[in-house]
Amino acid sequence: MKTRIISALVLLMLVIPIYLIGGMLFTGAIIVLSMLALKEFMDIKETKKKLPIFIKLLAYILTVLIMLSTELTDGNLVIDFRIITGLCLTMLLPLVLYHKRELYSINDACYMFTGVLFLGIALSLFSIYYFINPSLLIYLLLITIMTDSYALFTGMLVGKRKLLEDVSPNKTWEGFIGGSIAGTFISVVFYITVIDPAVNVTSIILVTLFLTIIGQLGDLFFSAIKRYFNKKDFSNIMPGHGGVLDRLDSIIFVMLAFRMFITLL
Repeated sequence: MKTRIISALVLLMLVIPIYLIGGMLFTGAIIVLSMLALKEFMDIKETKKKLPIFIKLLAYILTVLIMLSTELTDGNLVIDFRIITGLCLTMLLPLVLYHKRELYSINDACYMFTGVLFLGIALSLFSIYYFINPSLLIYLLLITIMTDSYALFTGMLVGKRKLLEDVSPNKTWEGFIGGSIAGTFISVVFYITVIDPAVNVTSIILVTLFLTIIGQLGDLFFSAIKRYFNKKDFSNIMPGHGGVLDRLDSIIFVMLAFRMFITLL
């Protein structure tokens, strides 16, 4: 516990100044974060099979390009189609060059294509939401932090029925429900108080409740990946907390899901 607290304090000392200063510093920090997340995504894959070096190099480059080219225009998320085409070509064409499954297979290509596109778009939303309204980012972070925290507390106190024991043995239905209720209440209060007092209360409650559920499903998604590769954490970059993806598992899905509702609130 002491290690977790120290790691959390060090993280806050880094994150708070970056958030307050904003601008290019914030964008640069998100790009660094995406590189660390992508590295973990590839490293866990390589516990079973090594990836070609040039494929990994291209993955880093394309992730940055996706992040820098993704923007919100008139409420629509716009991505440069040329970069998506480049991603398809660079991940799929090497199947012809590496025509042996033990070197590079269609499973490897799909894993890399999905990972680069998924992480590139999801993490670009950090900057997009921040530049729309910095408080919006806090609202989305509150959803995941409060939901995860109260799901843990509720599960410890009254949890009996396992949610998905094969994927995450410690999660319970009681924790899932308790986390959703607490996460919804706290986040809605923040949104109404700080972001938009005139928002339709019913709409923000329903949207936030949906996001708490999506966030917990995102956590289970990344847990399933770790379980498949027989890993407890994606890395140990943050002692006591695991890796970047261990901390971002819920918020990544919340960021993506919120895109469906941002123009309705």
